[in-house]
This record gives sequence, structure tokens and C-alpha cells, in this order.
Amino acid sequence: MSGVADAPISRAVLDQAVQVLGSVLGFRYPADSVLSSHFREHRRLGQRDRAFIAETAYAVLRRLRWLRRLAGHHATPRQLLLTWLVRGEGMSLRRLHEVLKPQEREWLAEIRGRSISDETLGERCDMPDWLVARLLPSFGEDGLLALARSLNRPAPLDLRINPLRADRESVRAALADDGLVAEPCRFSPLALRLRQKPALARHPLFVDGQIEVQDEGSQLLAMLVAPKRGELVIDFCAGAGGKTLHLGALMRNTGRLYAYDVSEQRLARLKPRLARAGLSNVHPVVISSENDARIKRLAGKADRVLVDAPCSGLGTLRRNPDLKWRNSPESIAELVAKQAAILAAAARLPKPGGRLVYATCSLLREENDAIVDAFLAANPMYRELSAETILREQGVTIECGGRLRLQPDRHECDGFFAAVMERCID
Repeated sequence: MSGVADAPISRAVLDQAVQVLGSVLGFRYPADSVLSSHFREHRRLGQRDRAFIAETAYAVLRRLRWLRRLAGHHATPRQLLLTWLVRGEGMSLRRLHEVLKPQEREWLAEIRGRSISDETLGERCDMPDWLVARLLPSFGEDGLLALARSLNRPAPLDLRINPLRADRESVRAALADDGLVAEPCRFSPLALRLRQKPALARHPLFVDGQIEVQDEGSQLLAMLVAPKRGELVIDFCAGAGGKTLHLGALMRNTGRLYAYDVSEQRLARLKPRLARAGLSNVHPVVISSENDARIKRLAGKADRVLVDAPCSGLGTLRRNPDLKWRNSPESIAELVAKQAAILAAAARLPKPGGRLVYATCSLLREENDAIVDAFLAANPMYRELSAETILREQGVTIECGGRLRLQPDRHECDGFFAAVMERCID
């Protein structure tokens, strides 16, 4: 947490951080929603105080099992927070002296020297045991520990350049003029990674639609769809539309791009983003389910269909560490059933020779390979294409074989899975 060890911490801000952490650890709502609500209620908080509250909450979520071993399994949110500051951030007790209660000073002095032996693999990974059991067969112990270390670090800030408005070098130069250092990412030709994490909502490049915030791994999904000018393309689970914007730009604002989602609120957030990006070929459509009648009208007509399926989100733990605690075997089983149904419905849309891309931001086999394998076994009219070959044709060099598998420890981006299928021509 950059700057926390040096920044002054008032008792009031510490109390707010404890309050937020307590709400987050209830796991009733996503952590980002809890933080957004808190900051709306406390609009006078400065940027540094907001950063302290948010980064501390996320840090505790990332290292929760380790912190509970240090502080005790029944530790309060305040104890967990203080333990993180002392052990995770290396903050001195003298630095914290003014905000500590007398008994806390003695307790933290003991915490500073406490060591942990006999850690389980779940504790070493800072993951629930059920999740470790699901991931271990795919990654092995050493691979899982490397993956966990990367997932337990904060994610960098990636940008996607809108090719309708700008190019990567011009954006990079404009950012440099503002003192912001941005480097090209490893794979996506439209991606820049910022060394800092500035607020970009009012930056001229953002306001003018030249940039969007989007993880590099997410950008590769639209490149697997590889839409062409004038085509009919469907983003089947569009959400707030990050990939929709990318698809529309790759289509050069031609053809028709349908953005389907069951959430009217999410699609409403897409509309101002479309205007900012200069896209007029996108048609947001609220649907009741994957079997909505409005979907059936396009059966067999689409050139390309992206199914970025609702999933556990476990590949995004760097950004959403609460997901490893909010998911469960039961929630995964519900998601798997939903994913299979959504893919089956979306598969009716491509025309012969059309492309179907199934993607998640999960690391679990049952949400990824198992869904695709079952689909291909039940749908012989589809054949699988090589993700590596498709990306290479677009100038992206990545060794991934038939299916795209991204993970932060290997690719320095969020964890994603994607399989590309083509409907056979009769």
C-alpha cells in the first residue's frame, strides 16, 4: 500500500477504516459496493484518506487467513486492521501510538514478534480450503502457491486505447505530459499499463473517449471474437459494456453490435460510455433470460457471438479479493448450471461459418473446460478453433494452444479462460 507507512493517520480515519472493514467482512455485499456507499456518505474525505480506507480493506481481504492466524480466529475488524498495518505494512508502534488504546500497544508488541508454524496449504495461499482443493489438481502445489502469491497482490492499472479516437503512442505521450508513466503491455496492441494509479474520470483523454480502463487480459477476449467491418455481432452477456466498446471499435463503428444483458441498470451505464467512445453501431437490449424471444429472432444470423459468462470471478482476486470468501461450492454449482444454459442458448445465434467465443474470468475447470467439453460433445455442428492461431493472426504472440488461459503469475494480467468455436457449414 504505497504511502500508507508515511501518511498521517487520524483517529477518525482509522475508525472509518475499521467501520468499512467490519461491513466488508460481513460479506453481504461486494467490497467495492460497500466502499462506494461509504464514500458517498463521506464526501469530504480527501483522496489520501479514501486510499487508506480502501487499500486497507482490500489488503485484509487478500491476507485474511494469515492475519487471523496472527491475531486470532476471533479477532475483531480493528484487530485485523492493526495487525495488517504492523505486520503487512511494517508500520512502527511509535507511528501508531496516538491512535492506539493502552492495551492495544502491548498486544501489538507481541503480534510483531509472533511467528506461525504448521501452516496448511490453504493458509499459505490465503484461500478457503474448498477452493484449494478445486485448484490443486490443475496447478499442483508449487503452481498454486505461485498463483496465490500473484493473486494476493494489488493489480496494476491497465488502459485500452480506443482506435477510433487515438493511437497508443499519442496517448502515451499525452499521459507523459501530465507526469504519468505508461508502458505498452505484453500482448494487447491497444493496452498501456500505468505505473501510478491516478483518478482518470476527469482526465481529458478519458472524457474525450480516447482511453478506457480495462485489464489487458480482458482485451484479448474481443480479439478472439475478431469482428470485421459490417458484420452482425452479439455480446451475449454485455454487463456494463467494457468488451462491447472494444468490439464496436474493432468493427470501426460499422455493422450491428447487439449488447444483451438481463440487467437494465448495467446497460444504462453503457449508454454514456458509447457516446464518449463515438460508437453508434451498438444496440443495447435488456432481456429477461437467455431464452428471451428477442434473442430467437436472430437465430442463425450472427457472424460472431461472445459469451462472457457470469462466473465466480476468481481470476480477478487481485481486484476483488472478497470473491474468494463470498463464493462457495454451492454458488459454483449454481453458476455452472447457468453457464451451460447460457452457452446452449447463445449457440443458436451464429450462422454457418459463424464464430462463438465462450469466456470467463474464472480459474476453475468446472466453469471452463468442463463447460466447453460438454457443449462440444452435445453439439457436433461446432468445431473448435485454436485461440493461439487467431491471436497470432492479429499480431499477438502468446503461447496458449487451443484455449486461452491467462493467469497473473504467468501473464501479468487477470485470470481469464476462453474457447473459440465455429459453426460448421452444412
